[in-house]
Amino acid sequence: MADPKGFLKVTERELPPRRPVPVRILDWKEVYEPGDSAVLRRQAGRCMDCGVPFCHKGCPLGNLIPEWNDLTWRGQTRSASERLHATNNFPEFTGRLCPAPCESSCVLGINQPAVTIKQVEVSIAEEAFSRGWVQPEPPERLTGKTVAVVGSGPAGLAAAQQLTRAGHTVAVFERDDRIGGLLRYGIPDFKMEKRHLEARLRQMQDEGTRFRAGVEIGRDITWDQLRARYDAVVVATGATVPRNLPIPGRDLAGVHFAMEYLVESNKAVAGDQVPHQISAQGKHVIVIGGGDTGADCIGTAHRQGALSVTNLAIGVQPPTARPDHQPWPMTPTLFEVTSAHEEGGERAYLASTVEFLGNDVGEVRALRVAETEYVDGRRVPKSGTEREIPADLVLIAMGFTGPEREHLEEQLQAQFTPRGILARDEDYQATHPGVFVAGDAGRGQSLIVWAIAEGRAAAAAVDRHLMGTTELPSPVRPTDIAIGLQPA
Repeated sequence: MADPKGFLKVTERELPPRRPVPVRILDWKEVYEPGDSAVLRRQAGRCMDCGVPFCHKGCPLGNLIPEWNDLTWRGQTRSASERLHATNNFPEFTGRLCPAPCESSCVLGINQPAVTIKQVEVSIAEEAFSRGWVQPEPPERLTGKTVAVVGSGPAGLAAAQQLTRAGHTVAVFERDDRIGGLLRYGIPDFKMEKRHLEARLRQMQDEGTRFRAGVEIGRDITWDQLRARYDAVVVATGATVPRNLPIPGRDLAGVHFAMEYLVESNKAVAGDQVPHQISAQGKHVIVIGGGDTGADCIGTAHRQGALSVTNLAIGVQPPTARPDHQPWPMTPTLFEVTSAHEEGGERAYLASTVEFLGNDVGEVRALRVAETEYVDGRRVPKSGTEREIPADLVLIAMGFTGPEREHLEEQLQAQFTPRGILARDEDYQATHPGVFVAGDAGRGQSLIVWAIAEGRAAAAAVDRHLMGTTELPSPVRPTDIAIGLQPA
């Protein structure tokens, strides 16, 4: 195990410092300074190597956290990387983007700050890449079976890598002009620079995965044609339909969904020409929605030179400490101050948007908002509390309702659940034999770590379907996570 007395000698969390706000908002580079290896080993040494490691329960991937904490503490980073990659295809992504439910489940968190699991994870991945330990792992033989993966987000990429390594010939289809899905166009560079994505895609290409960008299944190739060409199909299109706010003034110029804004910004940062780009420069910006997507909009607006940024959330402000009704090892809902929130702006809770107000030429000029009150369990605007907030740009970041239906329903006759997600069985198979569903398309809006876990699990199901058995790791099911099981 790691230092047997580490959690007694070191009782505080230590994280790398973030770059100064006045400096980092001038560029799109990641906000953290390089970490100190001594601090990292000290933090890894706080791991208690619990008899029942509840961090496994918190991690949908079943990451072998105590093992790579111990190896990091001992300075055996290459072995730590091998144990990390045994359960996680993309630790360089999760170490930056996952909200770390493993840390909420850390046993040390009962009476001390939890181990900095996420920082240890990303540091292992960084050293593995910098030292050249992350190499292609092509299959020893090919099975002769072909698989199409539709969608190149974390679920699609994880499924593709697992299936390629099992010997199947895999093609990943992406309707955007570049591979990566939300990793490419939904995540700002200040959270994850795209060089990390490019490095992993190079590895996958060298392993044999084929990428087909700029191809929309359902339009350029029909779903029936895809099924005829491939032995199996994995639908990993994500939950991309944004939740709307249908109130008066919604059609005013300057009111946009968050992803419209973030995609254009990411393309511009990548060096693309974006005609009529949605920009916050010189504008009063309001972001509706208090989640991660809203925070991404806030950080982007600061870097574009917004005059002001206001973040509205309809619910109550979460507590700063774990509430009694979410005891350990549950993942609590807490008040977070992300790097974007540090950079300025105002946050308002219990704020209900009543109306978008426009000027004479049809542009948004303000929001009418009111306090939120709860009536019969519903959140409604409180009468008599209305006020106006100036706004030149409004970004709706209220989450997503499910995958886009049109082509799936018309061509695949796919069935959807009452929640608006694709129906599938316990083996991730949709209503058509040989068609599988992974990630947010079948789960609903969720975390990157769940997307990767589902991609791996769906890949194992595809392999069983094609071969009658599987050479892939056993999938982790939600019921397994609930009772603390992990992959064999």
